[in-house]
Amino acid sequence: MKLQSQLNAAFTALLIVIMTAAGYVIYSLIMDLLIQDEQRQLEETGELLVSVLNEQYGTESDLRQFNEFLKEQNLQLFMYDRNQDAVLFSTMSLPVVNEFFQQNDFSANETLWEYGNERFVTSRILFYDISGLELILLTPMDDLEMVQQDFFNRLFLVFLIGVVAAVLLSYFMTNKLVTPLSQLKSQLKKIEKRKFNEMDRVKATDEIKEVEQGVFDMAQELQRYMNSQQTFFQNASHELKTPLMTIQGYAEGIKDGIFDEKEREKGLEVMVTEVNRLKGIINEMILLAKLDSEPSDSEPVPIDAKVLIDKVIDRALPIITEKGINFEQSVENNIMIVADEEKMLRAVLNIVFNGIRHANSKVRVQVFKKKQTIEMLVEDDGEGVPAEEAAHIFHRFVKGKNGETGLGLAIARAIIEQSNGTISVDRSELGGAKFKILFETGKEKS
Repeated sequence: MKLQSQLNAAFTALLIVIMTAAGYVIYSLIMDLLIQDEQRQLEETGELLVSVLNEQYGTESDLRQFNEFLKEQNLQLFMYDRNQDAVLFSTMSLPVVNEFFQQNDFSANETLWEYGNERFVTSRILFYDISGLELILLTPMDDLEMVQQDFFNRLFLVFLIGVVAAVLLSYFMTNKLVTPLSQLKSQLKKIEKRKFNEMDRVKATDEIKEVEQGVFDMAQELQRYMNSQQTFFQNASHELKTPLMTIQGYAEGIKDGIFDEKEREKGLEVMVTEVNRLKGIINEMILLAKLDSEPSDSEPVPIDAKVLIDKVIDRALPIITEKGINFEQSVENNIMIVADEEKMLRAVLNIVFNGIRHANSKVRVQVFKKKQTIEMLVEDDGEGVPAEEAAHIFHRFVKGKNGETGLGLAIARAIIEQSNGTISVDRSELGGAKFKILFETGKEKS
């Protein structure tokens, strides 16, 4: 059974139960109200009669003389003497009076009396001047039941119209709710089959819109991930294949004796160089895999930013001197970064080495606190990062000009994000690239 049918059935069943219960309560309540209203009318009529009789006829003998007067009023009533427990006279025939007297307790203040299969509503009015004398007026329940039934028929018609309107509204609302879900199901099937380019946006509102946006974002991220994985394997195979082919070429040449002594020595040196390069690539790939699969394998501690940059300069000093780079640093005091010290040192080194390789003459490092954020900027005056490459410069095996393995920036990003930081690249005022690293103060690794 489809979700829309289930929702409609559940809503309709709930509506019928509520309306049935409400109808039963109203049906019972309307009879009580009708009885109370009828008693009120009987009481008003009886008080009016008693008032007239009290004013004009003050004794019991006088009252007996006006039996005919009461019969002319076209009312069903008894003149009852509570002291004698007897009916003095009535507008009804004697057999009827006797039957009433046998089936009902005149001395009890009961609201409803019975006569055969019929029921009557009663109302009692006391005479002021004659002790124990009461005027009892009656009206048959048949009239009230007819009013009750007529009211119920009207109520049932209103309920029926309400149910039809509610079911139509339920169908409209559930259709509005379920249709986007059905469309989302279709889009998920496309994701399952990796048909990302065929995905369409689903029109929805409120929470379903949030789910739709989440599905769309997930699909885009999954597509980017799959594309990056494909690019990674292509680049990785290329990076590994190149040194292996070089090693294979020299090894076969040496084995077949086609090189002389000098060329053989040169080949061995190239083979050692390529092996070391291959080893470096593999080590960095292993480090990246560990950063992705073992994010908890770190020991975050407070690191003084000034001490961290000093260590970076110490390790980068030989290449700075060799290239004649003007290295500037500006680090505010008492800035603490919570991270794994060894890994963070490697991340910053990778970014600084990248700046040195691409710089013409100048590299600048700044660390400062801005509101609740620690900012670290690494800038150079080189050619910068082209806008089309900025989106994937941190992906694996993506190398710029003069790049080495294409893994340095990917490792740096993995370490920084593992430390709850972010890294981005932009254009520097110096003319080259500007790498910006941000850390929220007081935010430790989760």
